[in-house]
Amino acid sequence: MSDTTDYLKFVAERSVAYLNLPADERRARRKKKREPWQVRWFGLLLPLGLRIWWMSRNKDKEPAAPGRQG
Repeated sequence: MSDTTDYLKFVAERSVAYLNLPADERRARRKKKREPWQVRWFGLLLPLGLRIWWMSRNKDKEPAAPGRQG
C-alpha cells in the first residue's frame, strides 16, 4: 500500500507543480520538440552508424544495365 500512496503523492506533486507554471511556459513545454526515439533508446552513435552503413550499402550496388535483369 505504501508504494501506491507514494506514487499518488508523486503524481499529485508533479501535477500541482505543472499547474502552478504560467500558461506561456506550459505552452512552451508542450510545443518542445522531442528527440527521435532511436536517439532516446540507443544514443546518437548507434543509429548514426546504422544509417551510414545502410546508405553506403545501397551505393555499393551497381545499377543494372537497361534490358538486363539481375
